[in-house]
Amino acid sequence: MKAHVGDRLVMEAIHVGEPRRVGVITELRHTDGTPPYMVRWLDTGRESMVFPGSESHVEPPHAPHRR
Repeated sequence: MKAHVGDRLVMEAIHVGEPRRVGVITELRHTDGTPPYMVRWLDTGRESMVFPGSESHVEPPHAPHRR
């Protein structure tokens, strides 16, 4: 997985009833765009370091947001 600052990180729910989480990548820790990423979550506004798993994908900022 590779990303750029401003891309969206989408983490699909892995348990029934959990919501998907969407955040904006605010900082890269590696120049090649590989994880971990600093992400500002859209639902809480909080920022955290994320090591995305297989349930995650990156969307460019101009892509239509899938719900």
